[in-house]
Formats: sequence, structure tokens, C-alpha cells
Amino acid sequence: MADIMTPAQRSERMSRIRSQDTKPEMLVRRFLHGQGFRFRLHARDLPGKPDLVLPKYRAIVFVEGCFWHGHSCQKGRVPGTNPDFWQAKVAANQARDKRNQRVLRRDGWRVFRVWECQLAKGKTRDVTLARLVSRIST
Repeated sequence: MADIMTPAQRSERMSRIRSQDTKPEMLVRRFLHGQGFRFRLHARDLPGKPDLVLPKYRAIVFVEGCFWHGHSCQKGRVPGTNPDFWQAKVAANQARDKRNQRVLRRDGWRVFRVWECQLAKGKTRDVTLARLVSRIST
């Protein structure tokens, strides 16, 4: 299927996708803050610039977009347009994520990943957030 946008239009649209303060990230931040957790945001001094850093618990939380980080859910599918490019891009993102996670764990951090699809409205969201709180505080 051909792209219905020109390359300039596609570039403009893709440039508007944010990497910080996304809706899933804000949801996790509000929930954890409401539970009494205090954290740093987007720590540039740590590998991968984690979304949330909880120094008291030596814990790091990444809130990952399913598409960009290659999750195995419906949202993580590779588009039909230019699939070679997207497969290479997602594979590079996954390799970078693994490398950063390995360095963080080596430095004594506990790393947690929350996927965008786990934060969809409903029971899954509640279970995911409750599990995250439980795992951080232990």
C-alpha cells in the first residue's frame, strides 16, 4: 500500500512525536506520585535517560512505546510501508535498550519496563500499576 502523504508531510508528522511527557508516562508518574513515591525525571547522567529514577529504591522505570521499542502486541506491528527501514530502526532501538539496561543493572539499579499497551484503560492498567508499586517497594 502506498503512503498517502508526501515525504515532507510524513516527516512533519513524525517530528511531532514526543519522547518525554507522553500520556502513558504521565499516567505512571501521577500514579506513583499519588502513592508517595518521589523520583527524578529523564536523568541525563544515566544510560538511556530513564523516564523515572527512584534513588531511594535504586529503581528505574522506563515507560516504553510499543511501536518504537518492538513490543509483541498489536501496537508493536511493523508498518507495511517501508518495512525494511522500520525493522532496522526497531532492532536498533531494542539493541540500545538492552545495552543500557545491562549497564544500569551492572551499576546496581533495578530496571522496570512498563509498556504502553499495559496502560490501556481497564483491569490491565490497574494490575500493571499495582505490580509496579509492589516490585519497586520490595
